Amino acid sequence: MSKNIVILVSGRGSNMRKIVEAAIPDARIAAVISNRPAAEGLTWAAERGIATAALDHRSFDSRDAFDAELARLIDSYTPDLVVLAGFMRILTPTFVNHYAGRLINVHPSLLPSFTGLNTHQRAIDEGVKLAGCTVHFVTAELDHGPIIAQAAVPVLEDDTAEQLAARVLQEEHQLYPLAVRWFVEDRLTIEGHRVRVGPTRA
Repeated sequence: MSKNIVILVSGRGSNMRKIVEAAIPDARIAAVISNRPAAEGLTWAAERGIATAALDHRSFDSRDAFDAELARLIDSYTPDLVVLAGFMRILTPTFVNHYAGRLINVHPSLLPSFTGLNTHQRAIDEGVKLAGCTVHFVTAELDHGPIIAQAAVPVLEDDTAEQLAARVLQEEHQLYPLAVRWFVEDRLTIEGHRVRVGPTRA
């Protein structure tokens, strides 16, 4: 049984592209939605026959109003999974709770370290030897949801934030489609704050 996936982007959507290109069995990309009508990711998806929609957050008086309309739009595609792929909006608890257990994000650090923004420069400044990325279920607490998977890269002595970001992004492009595949294969189980990845089902 195929699963409908709605992907949210704000820019070029490089992680969205990798998920689409992975051609995951039984995964149907139902729509790509952006809060920025000019987002490159929308054009890329539309060129490949994927339904797209734009909902400009600047047209709404409040975060709650935007999130309510965004949820209505997403639900029109009957999603089994909602994927945040560079969606640069902090979502309200009401929105997040509506999609509990079926909303995932990739964050460019090894959570729980370096939540929020400027993760790569902060990692360099703190002198950590490993950085990386985390795919996690989204909860109302920013960047604190149950962790599905992580990938690490070394932090080199002369790294700039841009160089480190580029290496981490390469790992995101591998890790995110894998995590989506696990979800589609019904291999993920949330137990408290932990996620267990079960075996491939026959």
